[in-house]
Amino acid sequence: MILSFVIRPAVAAAQAPPAAQQVSAAVLAAPQDRRAGATVMGYDAGGRFVTLRKGSNDMICLADDPAREGFEVNCYHESLEPYMARGRELAAQGVKERNGPRWEEAKAGKLKLPERPAMLYTLSGDAWDAATGAVANEYRRSTMYVPYATAESTGLSTTGSTTDPWIMNPGTAGAHIMITPPRRSGG
Repeated sequence: MILSFVIRPAVAAAQAPPAAQQVSAAVLAAPQDRRAGATVMGYDAGGRFVTLRKGSNDMICLADDPAREGFEVNCYHESLEPYMARGRELAAQGVKERNGPRWEEAKAGKLKLPERPAMLYTLSGDAWDAATGAVANEYRRSTMYVPYATAESTGLSTTGSTTDPWIMNPGTAGAHIMITPPRRSGG
């Protein structure tokens, strides 16, 4: 069953790949042992953001947005879905800076946040080849959401690094630990 979630008008101009291809690409961001059971959301032929595959585990993966240049897929723990879904809603409304509204809603108790640390995995590159499954200039990064965590509560730096994890947006509802390895040369 395909469930419509958020209408993304910009996607209509770009043709979404078949659902099976979107699923195959989207799950590449997830850890290997979490891929088969992940729920996958992507785009239907009309450009609507829909559930392409209902999963059996706690992982949610998002297909590449055909309206954007390059390739990027994301997978995250289901406890992040209210936060991520709200970000998509705000984007669909044309809101450029989505953190402020989400953080205020979380502070007011209107937006549910993860009760424990929750992972987000991102795989990006220049393009994805459906025939080979390869990503040109592949880059992976991991993000662990820990709402309201600070440098003092975690022992992490607040300065971006490609050698050590660091905390971004400390003390906010969107606080998260970034694990950003260096890019390979040519990528």
